[in-house]
Amino acid sequence: MDRVRITVGDLQFVARFENDAAPETCAAFKELLPYHQKLIQARWSGESAWIPLGEFKLGVGFENHLSYPAPGHILFYPGGYSETEILFPYGPSCFASKMGQLAGNHFLTIVEGLERLPEAGRRVVWNGAQDISFLPIES
Repeated sequence: MDRVRITVGDLQFVARFENDAAPETCAAFKELLPYHQKLIQARWSGESAWIPLGEFKLGVGFENHLSYPAPGHILFYPGGYSETEILFPYGPSCFASKMGQLAGNHFLTIVEGLERLPEAGRRVVWNGAQDISFLPIES
């Protein structure tokens, strides 16, 4: 499986796993599929939403980690300085927490539906938490 369907409310996206750059994160996340959560507005990261995961451990360290994701570059933060989370950038972002700048593993890249990212962000900001799901797309 190289792709996943992401649904935010009724908005559909297709993302590619970054298997070569973040193999451990991709493999571990694939084990969670199908995955359902809530997506909320990020507090310190600019035009990003996030899935707070608290003390959850995916069992991976840092790989392919960055602080300035482009819209559609989805990050997994394995915890440490801040709680474990998934960052979902829909516009200009600098990944951060109340502790300061963070770096997360870039493990998914949206390849279909990028034009819908601003609407996903608008909904999170103006309407609050949105249902989000990650469903495998079998090859």
